[in-house]
Amino acid sequence: MRAVLSGYYGKGNGGDEALLASLLQMLPDYITPIVLSGNPTQTNQWYGVETCDRMNALQILQTLRTADILIWGGGSLIQDVTSLASPFYYGGLMGIAQQIGLKTIAWAQGIGPLKRPITRHFAQRWFRGCNTVTVRDRASASLLVDWQIPFTLAPDPVWALDTLPVPRLSDFPSSRVAVNLRSHSSLTPARLATLTHALIDFQKATQTFILLLPFQKSHDLPIAKTLHNAIPNNSQIITLENPRELKGIFRQVEMIVGMRYHSLIMGLAEGCRSFALSYDPKVTQLMDELEIPGYLLSELPEDRNSISQNWIENYHNGKSLSQNKIEYLIERSLIHQEVLQQALH
Repeated sequence: MRAVLSGYYGKGNGGDEALLASLLQMLPDYITPIVLSGNPTQTNQWYGVETCDRMNALQILQTLRTADILIWGGGSLIQDVTSLASPFYYGGLMGIAQQIGLKTIAWAQGIGPLKRPITRHFAQRWFRGCNTVTVRDRASASLLVDWQIPFTLAPDPVWALDTLPVPRLSDFPSSRVAVNLRSHSSLTPARLATLTHALIDFQKATQTFILLLPFQKSHDLPIAKTLHNAIPNNSQIITLENPRELKGIFRQVEMIVGMRYHSLIMGLAEGCRSFALSYDPKVTQLMDELEIPGYLLSELPEDRNSISQNWIENYHNGKSLSQNKIEYLIERSLIHQEVLQQALH
């Protein structure tokens, strides 16, 4: 059986690559995946799978006609905050697949935000046409309840992603704190300056080594460079393209200060103390559900000392998730695999 996998793949985003790696890890052996990618050659080299250019309409149509299944492969695909193009791209693919008779699966979805009535209308139609739907958070589940669409709820599949070690971390001091910030309208220049000063104070007080982790170079690397320039002797920018290594790095880190949803999940799954900086409802939901300390960026204190003191307190006295809780979340996230195997059988 041939399955076309559609997501934000091959675009240099560590979280979406982690979702793809998780999906490939969970697919049954008898399924041949074909990945729609923004960088087909690279995706083929990384994962050893068939690929197709995600923006080549003729290639995609030909690929769909040779396939049995289309899988929306996880994450915030159906939302209209980033742009209107995104939901209609993915929804259009789903609509075509359903019209030509493919089995269609919406897998590990984080639905929304959906601000526009037209997007909500079409999203409801696309999900209703799917043979199987799984979601990763309660807000997505609530939407599907309202729409009276059957679904399965389970934690994000990246909880269960296998890791690889990162040997070169042994070159750095052993007390390590990871920081992930990304460009976003809520991270204003003033707030970035406040966070930069707070990080300088935190590093001096704790004598930790700061690992700056860009998850997507285009959005994260310029900010990582700003932070590195502020702490040149006690920080290092680490760019990792393999999502299993990206998750594995957190095994050698004591705390994560993270904006990105998957930076927090990876850190939590590997036993790090975590501090969230939320720019998005999905991050806020994660904070609430797992009682992660942090700030909404829109409500970030102007006082850098209060921020650094909170980080220092979390570093010294904060608690990571218990091993039992981590194992529970990993086990629950494997429900995405069970449902997938049942749907594909």
